[in-house]
Amino acid sequence: MAFAFNSTLNTPKSKLPLEVWAGVECTVNRVGEEYFDQLERNGHATRLDDLDLFAQLGIDAIRYPILWEKIAPNGLENADWLWADERLERLRELGIRPIVGLVHHGSGPRDTSLVDPEFPEKLAVFARAVAERYPWVTHYTPVNEPLTTARFSGMYGHWYPHGRDDLTFARALLGECRAIALSMQAIRQVNPNAQLVQTEDLGKIYSTSKLAYQAEFENERRWLSFDLLCGRISPTHPMWGYLQDCGISGAELEGFLQNTCPPDIIGINHYLTSERFLDENLENYPVGTHGGNGRDKYADVEAVRVCAEGLAGPRTLLKETWERYNLPLAVTEAHISCTREEQLRWLYEVWNAAQELQGEGVDIRAVTAWALLGSYDWNSLVTKSHGYYESGVFDLRSPHPRPTAIAKMVQDLANGHKPDHPLLETPGWWHRQERLLYPALSCSAVIGETSVINRASTPTSPRPLAIIGATGTLGKAFARLCEIRGITYHLLTRQEMDITNPASVNAVLTQLKPWAVVNAAGYVRVDDAEREPHICLQVNAEGPAILAAACAQHHVALLTFSSDLVFDGAESNPYVESDTVGPLNVYGCSKVLAEKLVLQAYPTSLVIRTSAFFGPWDEYNFVTIALRQLSAGNTFVAAKDAIVSPTYVPDLVHASLDLLIDGENGLWHLANKGAVAWSDLALLAAKKAGVSASSLISLPTQELGFIAPRPAYSVLGSSRGELMPHLDNAISRYLEEIG
Repeated sequence: MAFAFNSTLNTPKSKLPLEVWAGVECTVNRVGEEYFDQLERNGHATRLDDLDLFAQLGIDAIRYPILWEKIAPNGLENADWLWADERLERLRELGIRPIVGLVHHGSGPRDTSLVDPEFPEKLAVFARAVAERYPWVTHYTPVNEPLTTARFSGMYGHWYPHGRDDLTFARALLGECRAIALSMQAIRQVNPNAQLVQTEDLGKIYSTSKLAYQAEFENERRWLSFDLLCGRISPTHPMWGYLQDCGISGAELEGFLQNTCPPDIIGINHYLTSERFLDENLENYPVGTHGGNGRDKYADVEAVRVCAEGLAGPRTLLKETWERYNLPLAVTEAHISCTREEQLRWLYEVWNAAQELQGEGVDIRAVTAWALLGSYDWNSLVTKSHGYYESGVFDLRSPHPRPTAIAKMVQDLANGHKPDHPLLETPGWWHRQERLLYPALSCSAVIGETSVINRASTPTSPRPLAIIGATGTLGKAFARLCEIRGITYHLLTRQEMDITNPASVNAVLTQLKPWAVVNAAGYVRVDDAEREPHICLQVNAEGPAILAAACAQHHVALLTFSSDLVFDGAESNPYVESDTVGPLNVYGCSKVLAEKLVLQAYPTSLVIRTSAFFGPWDEYNFVTIALRQLSAGNTFVAAKDAIVSPTYVPDLVHASLDLLIDGENGLWHLANKGAVAWSDLALLAAKKAGVSASSLISLPTQELGFIAPRPAYSVLGSSRGELMPHLDNAISRYLEEIG
């Protein structure tokens, strides 16, 4: 069947301001007989008002799913258009241009697949129906990332139809590309000016000298989807012979030469993991990375973990694409699964690369913030449903999508403002030496002088995060994880900053000029506080109040900590932030007073209530002591009637830093999900560690000889957001960390 059309001519727009686009992760992929639906997982399937949140970002366009599998799973005659009608109309009212996607890593309804000979014609029928229903829509992506989808579905066996051979891969790829061309032909019969925004995950392959032939092959293969659509696969093309060897006829390939469908905008989806390194020295790499091509065995690893000079990066890859096709470009996905500051750094680096190229005359239209609502289970390539969530521009772990620091950056970029978050002053982890997990090798012959690592500017003195509490468990943990996260910090002893002395506080803030202060110090001896309440109140309440007033004066963000012991234990459901406090002891009273004074002096402070620390980096927390005693066969006594929500210190620090970076304020509860008695916590840890708990003695709290009364129930929940993993998961990671 012929699939020709007259391509719309592109007017160069490189002198126009770079647009900000966004996208909702909307994959509906099939594994066996099961469909994995991101729209159901992220809740957007039932939240129309998400679109109003997106509009507040100031975005120009949004990659938006009108997916074949969801609209017409049982045939076009049974299609349900209500969802699409409501959302596209709302986008139209909000002035956001939809870039409509029809298949996003999917394979269509159950009666078809990527290798169905009729897949292209079937998708084209659906595409025409979409265009007829929404004739005002101007931009389409009929099939997202056809080459990537073909690899995952036809070569690696991850997704339906689970092929693991070259022919299935090639059949899937050519079917998708034909489907794109036929779909655009059908759409343009309704709207002659409709534009094709064709996306692809464009990585780059590096290798040892021995495997240069394989890297060269894969670096040519990565262009296949664009080359097919642009009519470039001729008998002299390097991939012509490969595709024929796969089992594709010359006549089929000539069909693409005669019926071209060049993209109006080439969309590049670039991820750090997309750049790979091939090495025959298998002993240097984990077994899970080992593979081969039938000729040589080799490890296939993330290049960022090996290449001494760094990666080509978005700037180089975009320029390569421009020089190859001379067609308008856009970055159609910019996302990294990492901590909040690294997400900011990556998006800003991609944005700056696009702006630089625009200044050099490259016609690049937009950068797309991806994914607005985060994504689920991409760490397993959406082959399993484990609930692994990566937050995005919004965080879905709150009752309503919560804007993160990325939302503020997107707003700044959309409004023409330069993002000014202080953590942008430090390069991302992909530029830092700790990224190298394997023996570093030179990739300079492939990368050349345009390596991002050589282009990254590293300021000499980024503004630090001031951490108070140099000798405490929490302060040390903040320092350790800031080191890993690339957050410049200054860890302060009481001698360096006495928070009960206003002059000391002001002097240090003036000298250090921190962007934020973490108060991880405090009086923590709950029983001793009953004997010396004046000292406890001075350190835990008066000091934080003085610190808050000084931070307000210096316009420095403040994070300080409170406790579950602000509650009286009369409840039997987890306490949330708005619940009435009623402390039973002096320590709890000091924390209640601290919360009040801090938020009065500096209402934008972030005050985190937490509970029952345990962690891998100190010897004195409950879980560590319990395992040490039980392992030695010694008696260990714990309360059987005091129910708490234990908190894994690394999880607490990571979540606290993310909230601080996001600019959150007020009271937040952070504890690992789960409620357990102290004695049951010891039992759980022992069981997971394979340690006998026969010497564990469980007693009522009243028999343990405590001086200060404790609540019988102090489990922390949250009405603002459940950011912490489950306790069971935390204990497993604790045991892995201590080895």
